[in-house]
Amino acid sequence: MEEKKKKYDSDDVILGLDIGTEFVKAVIGAKRKDGTLEIIGVGKSHQSMGNMYAGAIADIPAVINVCEKALSKAEEQAGVVSKAAVVGIAGELIKGNTNTVRYRRKNGNKPISETEMELIIKKVQDNAGEKARKEVALETDNPDVQVRLINSAIVSLTIDGYKVSNPIGFKGSELVIQFYTAFAPLVHISAIEKVCTELNLDLLAVAVEPFAVCRACLGDDLDSNFSGVVMDIGGGTTDIAVVDDGGVEGTKMFGIGGRSFSHQIANKLGLDFDTAERLKLNLDRDLLSDPEITTIADAASANEIEQYLENDGRRAKIEAAIDANIDVWLSGIEIALEDFSNIEALPNKILLCGGGAGLVRLQEALATEDWWEDLPFARRPVVHLLDDIDIPGIENVTDVDLDYSYITAFGLLRVALDTMSSADEEATGLRAKIAKLLQN
Repeated sequence: MEEKKKKYDSDDVILGLDIGTEFVKAVIGAKRKDGTLEIIGVGKSHQSMGNMYAGAIADIPAVINVCEKALSKAEEQAGVVSKAAVVGIAGELIKGNTNTVRYRRKNGNKPISETEMELIIKKVQDNAGEKARKEVALETDNPDVQVRLINSAIVSLTIDGYKVSNPIGFKGSELVIQFYTAFAPLVHISAIEKVCTELNLDLLAVAVEPFAVCRACLGDDLDSNFSGVVMDIGGGTTDIAVVDDGGVEGTKMFGIGGRSFSHQIANKLGLDFDTAERLKLNLDRDLLSDPEITTIADAASANEIEQYLENDGRRAKIEAAIDANIDVWLSGIEIALEDFSNIEALPNKILLCGGGAGLVRLQEALATEDWWEDLPFARRPVVHLLDDIDIPGIENVTDVDLDYSYITAFGLLRVALDTMSSADEEATGLRAKIAKLLQN
């Protein structure tokens, strides 16, 4: 007897849309009464080569077409259409930094009000925005470039040296705020908005992808002491975020992702990109015992790949090509983490996600090579590949295996929950008030 599909109200479902360089992933979540989410629909569709560039949309009509395919699959499985969406953004021109600001109050005996905090936050955001604009202008050689705030969060806050989780109602003369802000070029955000308009989606927020993954790892516990280095390895970029004691210290990105390894294989062995990509993906799989290979055609294809890899030392050549690119990739990670100079010691836990994170040689290099020794790690960091069971407050009730490559979409759903919660007029708690002040 076929199990009857649960009915969901469209007002209770939200969409996480991960527009990646290699794939678009659409994940639909349904809100439960206890504030958690269950994943009820999943869709995935492959991007063509020219659709994205360095993590950003390069061909809007083509990306819309791919998104439609992924959305259709997710909606068919969920049995409901989600209009409310959060979309991820990545790329080297995304500027996410944590700045420390000292604010001297005129009257320390007066309790801090929401209005005063709003003015402080706006001042910090404006200053950070101008700094980000100058950085992007320098990198793009465009002095007139415009940027827009996409994410912000208070990392830590002290009043006269006393750490508080929320300053409203406290008295004191000096506030010291560590404040995370992320800005993106307006042209990138406009492209995302255009895609959502054409897909008839209500865009709740645009989220920096590694920031979203951090939110997924933190879950509902806003007082969490979770610490870790999150690495989201996509097709076009590697996006890094550092979380220290529950606060996002910053996000950095550089333009080496999974496709770089495929290009290296193609160049070294004289192959076309698609063949190189296929060989890379199958390098670590036991093809002939893989449960996904269920037909004679699949088995023949697996035999062909195995035979190709073992002939003329090709496997060794492919591994050498990957290793050469890994050295460059590890250098990119070192440079990115060097920018976190405000942290005395980097967390010794590295959490991997994104499609590129499945490359075993990449995981091994992070876990065994000496790239970390000149960075402020107390000891060799432990490497962990994230899975859906690592994400609190979100449960997968579909029959689709949601591995490390879907964690970014989980994070986008968490940002969607945050955004909807902060917009709730009934939310009167101190945390909710701060969240409302931080909302774009």
